[in-house]
Amino acid sequence: MQKKLLAVAVAGALVAPAAALAQTSTVQIYGQVTYEYGSADQGSGRPSVDYADTPGGSAIGFRGEEKLGGNLSAWFQCETSADIRGIDSVGLCSRNSAVGFKGAFGNVHFGKWDTPMKRALNQGSVGAEETGILGMSFLAFGGSGGADATGTGSDAPNRQRWKRRESSLAYYESPVFNGFQVLAAFSPGNRASDLPVSDLDANPNHKPRVWSLAGTYVNGPLAIGLGYEKHSEFGAHQAGATTDLDDDAWSLSASYVFMGKVKVGFTYLDANYETGPGRDMDKQTWTIGVDWSITGPHSVHAQYAYADDTDGNSTVSIGGNGGITSPLTAAGVSRGGGTGGDAFSLAYQYAFSKRTSIRFAYVKVNNDSNTAAYRLGNTAAHLRTGENVDSFGFLIRHRF
Repeated sequence: MQKKLLAVAVAGALVAPAAALAQTSTVQIYGQVTYEYGSADQGSGRPSVDYADTPGGSAIGFRGEEKLGGNLSAWFQCETSADIRGIDSVGLCSRNSAVGFKGAFGNVHFGKWDTPMKRALNQGSVGAEETGILGMSFLAFGGSGGADATGTGSDAPNRQRWKRRESSLAYYESPVFNGFQVLAAFSPGNRASDLPVSDLDANPNHKPRVWSLAGTYVNGPLAIGLGYEKHSEFGAHQAGATTDLDDDAWSLSASYVFMGKVKVGFTYLDANYETGPGRDMDKQTWTIGVDWSITGPHSVHAQYAYADDTDGNSTVSIGGNGGITSPLTAAGVSRGGGTGGDAFSLAYQYAFSKRTSIRFAYVKVNNDSNTAAYRLGNTAAHLRTGENVDSFGFLIRHRF
């Protein structure tokens, strides 16, 4: 009997602190799981591909907050990609993850997070998925997702990408004043400690960074975003570089909800890339889209994206999905235009509940006569100039 009483006492001593911690803890578990399956054209003479993916923010996250008094709180978030296919293995906190303080002054945090530019563009990004075979962000924004200006993490610098979830950001978010908010962030110069000695000697100032600034206004059915971002020294990755090659862009986006059912949005992006001493190129892109909640669980979604011809005197292109074709050939001869493209997406979605839905969609990408840059997500690179490709598939999304 004494042994049984002792066991109960020990168990109670262990359980009581755990129960108290559970009562005071602010840690939450959240996330969503997606599964996309579709078929895509990979260009003339190539086999079509049927592809399974987990795009669209498939992740599991933990977040918590501690009240410190005086309207000051400490908080954290650790969000990790969740690939239910069992293919891509990533470390913890691979998506929006940070630690910081917030109060009447706003919110200051440090970690990996969507840049202010991306959050400004999101105000008008309507009508289509961002990534995956059904994604539409590649032509208009150079893609959407992870990026690492320092070149030291698992993500690439992704020079052409303007919807970035950037690594190692120092971030400030102002309080919201009548719907208006200011966002600012920059990345550190980690790359300077990881370059070969020969590169450090030849180019001692090489510190690729991201500087991002935005203002957003969200009030009722209206949302507006204005952003500016600079990719400092992104083009000087080789030893002996004599010029700091910077890229910068500004954006405007907006959306409006009519009658509580029809959301219309547009984005505009103007980006400039330095590709050599005295050489650069400029690209303008825009999108327009609509989300229409028809009735009950039924909705339709559409988006059109357009990339104008590239301007400037650059003789080199920028690679990557959503890369930029230069206006001149390597020999400096004008391509005569035809360096843009367009794309459109049409989708039907059925919502089983507020948390679970399935979407069926079709996407088509058209390259101009001298363009081979724009392709569908997760398909073969290096399309032939002027090729058009398309895809169709379905996407299941469950939030928790």
